[in-house]
Amino acid sequence: MQSQSQNKTDNQLTWIQVISQYNFPDAAKSWWQIINSVVPYLLLWVLMVQSLKISYILTLFLSIIAAGFMIRIFIIFHDCGHGSFFKSNRLNTIIGIFTGLFTFTPYHKWHRDHKLHHSTVGNLDKRGIGDVPTLTTDEFKKMSKWSRLRYRAFRHPIFLFGIAPMLLFIFQNRFTKKYMTFKERVYVHLTTLAVIAIILLMIWAIGLKAYLMIQIPVLYIAAVHGVWLFYVQHQFEDVLWTRSSEWDYKTLAIQGSSFFKLPKILQWFTGNIGFHHIHHLSPRIPNYKLEKCHNENSLFHDVNTITFFSSLRTMKLRLWNEKTQQLVSIRSFKKAENAAMS
Repeated sequence: MQSQSQNKTDNQLTWIQVISQYNFPDAAKSWWQIINSVVPYLLLWVLMVQSLKISYILTLFLSIIAAGFMIRIFIIFHDCGHGSFFKSNRLNTIIGIFTGLFTFTPYHKWHRDHKLHHSTVGNLDKRGIGDVPTLTTDEFKKMSKWSRLRYRAFRHPIFLFGIAPMLLFIFQNRFTKKYMTFKERVYVHLTTLAVIAIILLMIWAIGLKAYLMIQIPVLYIAAVHGVWLFYVQHQFEDVLWTRSSEWDYKTLAIQGSSFFKLPKILQWFTGNIGFHHIHHLSPRIPNYKLEKCHNENSLFHDVNTITFFSSLRTMKLRLWNEKTQQLVSIRSFKKAENAAMS
């Protein structure tokens, strides 16, 4: 028993020592990332305004690129909330609030929920905040037909990726929650007022029609892809979820989060967030060091790897089967249930 305990301690020291080498920001790289993300995004807005005089097809093409930069700006926002982008907490907060305005997201509210997500990822007893709602097969089995229908509608790709992302960024981000502090609630409302002020300024500058023709496709494309990224990072074949009694930080960070291997250009636009197993192991590692940490340490190579095409299969996985320790589709669950009854 003592030998096993010692081995576990040695393993913990190994990964803790490894990530400690990357657990600090590089101010020059952080500022450069802000410049190469925010400046191109603003320039693309100028080009999209001008492109409306030429062809809306050209505007839509530019909006795809602009959406990529919006996602990249969101990653900066995300890192600031973890305190990993700058050494100064105040600077992280200032830049976080600033970049949050670009993505219609209140800094304090989002990061409160996101930190809960990090501390409960893969924990079946602590679902519900900062994650995609997922039921177990036993829970689904006990639901009424109407409740099952609502759950299936929510988890359907058309709603989850086609409708929900815009509802989240435009509407849900505007509301406070009961468990939030007074300060956090104030910042939600201040963010909303600031977003409204920016929208009104843009409408005054380029007109309502032009603003909507540009902002809606940019936000929609970015929001859909952002939600998709978040989804596949914890909803995939071979993911691990456990009850609180068996939950372990390192194990669930590595096995409860995916390595989403993307083409280099998409990896750049998504700020290396595909190295999600590394990020969950240490949120203090800035996004521009995640790949380096993964590549330089074989300790992190034996992880669940997802590619673009394999990620598409995850859309049908909607229930967690505690007996088989797998995410399964509702169809396969019903098929197994009917076979057991026959």
